Amino acid sequence: MAQFESLKADVKKRGASLIFIAAQKRGGMLDPEKYFQENKISFPFLLDEDRSVTKTYGVYHMLGLDAFNIARPATFVVDRDKVVRFIYVGSSQTDRAPIEDIFKALKTRASTAR
Repeated sequence: MAQFESLKADVKKRGASLIFIAAQKRGGMLDPEKYFQENKISFPFLLDEDRSVTKTYGVYHMLGLDAFNIARPATFVVDRDKVVRFIYVGSSQTDRAPIEDIFKALKTRASTAR
């Protein structure tokens, strides 16, 4: 999340916005409230405490070597017409979508919207 704060202007320039979703409980082990106090995030953020959103998007991760009862890291680029233009689902908790691939998906949408 924090990496996108420095890219906020680039995201906005492409006519996009970001929403973050985490399959965590408010008072959970990773303490998301403390994280937000220490790391200012200007994008909307949803704590998916009951995992309903992550299950709907198919990224819920019941049990794995590196995690349990959370979501796989995932990135979705959805355009204004609600068409999914890009999906990346990480294979582990440290596997994230490459930033350049996300921006490429945003650029593709910007050029087709004209």
